[in-house]
Amino acid sequence: MRIAKPLLLIVTPLGVVGGLREAWRFNPGLAFLMLALLMLITAAFALVVKTVRDEKKSYAVRLAAEGTSLSPSIKHEV
Repeated sequence: MRIAKPLLLIVTPLGVVGGLREAWRFNPGLAFLMLALLMLITAAFALVVKTVRDEKKSYAVRLAAEGTSLSPSIKHEV
């Protein structure tokens, strides 16, 4: 896993870019649709990440107001 994760983080975007280039060569309209779908998926993922971070932050603020501490599993990256 130590080698696989960085490799996937590098190879996957390169594959997506290569796929978009090939789609553009085949049919520019197809490349546009692929790009639109990728942007939609990226926006949805970013929205989920933002929502989770906002909820974690509000939970931490609420616990701080109550005077209790976070559990060890939630304490990471608050």
